[in-house]
Amino acid sequence: MTDLSHLALQVEQLTNAKVLCIGDVMLDRFVYGTVNRISPEAPIPIIRVERESAMLGGAGNVARNATALGAAVQFLSLVGDDLPGREVMEYVANDAGVEPYIQTERNRPTTIKTRYIASGQQLLRSDNETTSPIAADTISNLSALAGQLSPDVEAIILSDYGKGVLHPDVVASAINAARAAGKPVIVDPKGTDYSIYRGATVVTPNRAEAQAATGIAVNSDEDAIAAATKIITDCGIDNVLLTRSQDGMTLVTKDGEAIHLPTEAREVFDVSGAGDTVVACLAAAIAAGSSLSDAARIANVAAGIVVGKIGTAIVYPDELISALHHHDLMIGEAKLMPLDRMVDRAERWRRKGYKVGFTNGCFDLLHPGHLSLLKQARAACDRLIVGLNSDASVKRLKGESRPVQSEAARAAVLGSLETISGVVIFGEDTPVNLISAIKPDILVKGADYTIDKVVGAEIVQGYGGKVVLANLEDGFSTTSTIARMNKGKDRD
Repeated sequence: MTDLSHLALQVEQLTNAKVLCIGDVMLDRFVYGTVNRISPEAPIPIIRVERESAMLGGAGNVARNATALGAAVQFLSLVGDDLPGREVMEYVANDAGVEPYIQTERNRPTTIKTRYIASGQQLLRSDNETTSPIAADTISNLSALAGQLSPDVEAIILSDYGKGVLHPDVVASAINAARAAGKPVIVDPKGTDYSIYRGATVVTPNRAEAQAATGIAVNSDEDAIAAATKIITDCGIDNVLLTRSQDGMTLVTKDGEAIHLPTEAREVFDVSGAGDTVVACLAAAIAAGSSLSDAARIANVAAGIVVGKIGTAIVYPDELISALHHHDLMIGEAKLMPLDRMVDRAERWRRKGYKVGFTNGCFDLLHPGHLSLLKQARAACDRLIVGLNSDASVKRLKGESRPVQSEAARAAVLGSLETISGVVIFGEDTPVNLISAIKPDILVKGADYTIDKVVGAEIVQGYGGKVVLANLEDGFSTTSTIARMNKGKDRD
């Protein structure tokens, strides 16, 4: 099973997730139209309105994303005693996956963000909101509910939009209760003082937010690690997942491990709510049992999907699984490279301290015997390169009816295997030229050979390398499989 196939299986488990989302809910309005002229009153475009829509925004969009993935969500937030607030309550009530704990405060307007869009681009955003302090009794109610609800779920999301719900008392109540119950807390932060989230499992700042909080401009992988490390050290937070727009994401753990995830976006139409998708997906995956690194990878793929949509969008499990399978095929193709590039790749692996292994074959109609050989070969090294016979060489070795699959198809299948790090196609009858060029540390062949009969053994042993004979699985052969298939045809 490949790494991405493993992630796809984890996406299927998101329906087992139960999360608590606490944060600032708002109403996102969208006004769509066309722009054909500039106003005679000022140098601004005139939008001819064609349609309008509204949906949950802020922490509400986090909850929407989590339920779209299949998670069950308890949602704690605050609205004003006004028409937009009642509209928010109606949207929440209509989501069967949400168990609402929405508080109401009189004389406090519900936040509304209105975006004007033409030709797929935002022209303007207007905000109706207040950031004045929430009443003391409301804070007390929110804190009590946060403490009571946190032990009942598998992960807690704090979605901070700076509108007042995540008062330090509410944050502390949620984190303290979660830690006492052994539950992870995932924070989408706001402001510059992340110490208010002390004790959180992971925070997910974007590039600008991380710079504002640390004073470190995040322009490179090294900058991202430095900023994340400062947040971990100074603020008492376990891990940081730093989102970096076109540069992907960087996960830094309290143990000092850093993982850089390249962007998965193919087209970017609208980044509205992308952070909501990341934190929702991350929390749902962790709640469903994924490791932090796997959850980050799933969230990274989800972010790549959502920025390709217009508006405050959400991602569904089938989209995630489809994207993961698509990337699986792309990775399989990316592992195939010409000999000169593979030689360079092998040398870079060795400079990093990795042992490079090599095996070869036709691998026509991949079967369990092949998989066993490849698994044993991978166990003997850190990076495994496979030399693959070209169609012409297979035909010379196996006869005019072979190969059954083209060299491109065979290379794609091999490349999709997690055990294999690289594939090189060769046209000669033996891989001796590949072995001489790549200079593997480990040469692997089936135990039906003796070491003195393994092509390239003398070369590898000559510079201090090792030859490994892998045990063979009985009863598996491409030739015998084809013979059985043809025998079946003869009976038809």
